[in-house]
Formats: sequence, structure tokens, C-alpha cells
Amino acid sequence: MTQTPDESPFVTAEIATQPELWRRIGSSFAQYGDALPKAGQRVAAVGCGTSWFMAMAYAALREDLGQGETDAFAGSEFPKDRGYDAIVVISRSGTTTEVLDLIRATDVPTVAITATEGSPIVELADHVIMLDFADEQSVVQTRFATTTLGLLRASVGQDLEQAAVDAETALSIDVDELAKLEQVTYVGTRWTVGLAHEAALKQREAASAWTEAYPAMDYRHGPIAIAQPGRGVWVFGEPPVGLLDDVAATGATIVHHAELDPMASLVVAQRVAVAKALALGLNPDQPRSLTRSVILP
Repeated sequence: MTQTPDESPFVTAEIATQPELWRRIGSSFAQYGDALPKAGQRVAAVGCGTSWFMAMAYAALREDLGQGETDAFAGSEFPKDRGYDAIVVISRSGTTTEVLDLIRATDVPTVAITATEGSPIVELADHVIMLDFADEQSVVQTRFATTTLGLLRASVGQDLEQAAVDAETALSIDVDELAKLEQVTYVGTRWTVGLAHEAALKQREAASAWTEAYPAMDYRHGPIAIAQPGRGVWVFGEPPVGLLDDVAATGATIVHHAELDPMASLVVAQRVAVAKALALGLNPDQPRSLTRSVILP
């Protein structure tokens, strides 16, 4: 679907609300905290698409902060016979088939994070965290995903104020040249691997663009072969020793917002995806072949 020049996509406005929403979730975390897993519990985090990538980020961060063993799964890949103390499921629409099937099939306590009142997940999950103030009109997820991750970061003791400040900076960064890159590969380490996958998905969804994502240490095991002038490598978090030099030697553009919280760098990536879509005459709110929720027969 094309976008006419005088139309501003919903997603542009939704991206701009993220600093405010992160502050809101950080300051109001106490009202949600009792529903979320406690330190020491063995936890699975589950979602589909963007929600899976937020689950990946949460799982790595929770483990790295010593909060307990945490695994992340796409909804269809959850090992139903594995023992957990709690399952955190993420679904903006509350109607995602694989997630609902999982909840129905397990006896493990479930915590659902959603944005949609009255959706099936509200009735099925043991605990529900309603983030309807972060819901979106665009098919492409931005603020619901990062607000959810902000909530989960707060649940493991991270303060979100600096991330919100950095997100404000991210909204002012010029993205026009980045949107011209022919191809971008996103890389991250530990919890930012999930962010790398999400950034890559945003360009694929919004702009039908060629993007890839990998753990940063794995990038030199093959993927670096496509790096060249006119393409980019976007690094979330601290780059492994020598990686930036190796990328520079290929002539590819390096994107690394070392001064920003990695979640704020994701905001820049969201803006690049939208800018690229608009430059191609596409409507980033309505990606081809996608709907707000995947509901399977």
C-alpha cells in the first residue's frame, strides 16, 4: 500500500510517544510488580514476532542480573513438558493463536502482557498486565514493544529515566542518510540480541527491506561477507573487541550509538524503517501481507 505525501503515518506519532511511556511505566511499576516473576524463579518468556524479540531481551537481561534462569521462546516452539515457575506471555492484541494455545495447554502460572481489553488472553491468563495506554493503530509495533520491555527491565531493578532521556535524543537524530543504505545487518550482545532482531524486523515489515540480525560475536562467522560500501552494520550495546575495525575494513557504514541506552538506539532504528518506507512510497502502517494479529484456524 502506498503512502501519499500529505499523510503522516500513525507509527511516526507512536514512535514519538516512547520517552513519555517509558517514564510512565517506570514510575508506575509498583502497580504491576506483584504479577511479575520474583527473583529466583525459573521463568519462560514467550511471544511471536516482535513480542518474541522482547522476550529474548528480557530473558538474557534477567539472567545476567542474577534474577533466575530465564528462557525465551517463539510461541510455537515452547517445550510444554519443561518445568517453569512462571510463564510471561506477550501479545499486543491478546489474540495470537500460538500464545493462546500455550496458555490453554499449561498448568504453569501465566502472566500476560497485552494492550487489548476484552481479548481472549485476558480471560485465559492467571495474571494480566494491561498496557492499553501503549496500544497502537499501526500494524507495525513500536511503543507497545518497548514499553513492555521497559516494564520488564523495571521488574529486574533497572531505572528507566536515562533510557527515556536517551530516547528523546533518539527522536532528534537525522535518519535520512541511514534510510538510504541498501542493506543493514543488526548485531547485539546478550540482551541486545533481541533488539537487533527487532530492528531488523522493523525494516522488513515497514519497508520490505533486506535486513539481517545476529549475535555480535557470530557476525564474523559468515555474515560479514555481505558487508560493503552502501550497506550498514548497526551495533547495539558494547561491540566485541575488533569488530568495528573489521567492519570498517569492508567499507560498510557503522552505526553505533555508544552514548545511548540500547533501547533508545532501537527508537532510531524504528525511525529509519519508517523513513525508508516513505522514501519508497510505502505505507509503514500497513505492511504488505501483514495484519495486526495472526489468528490461525
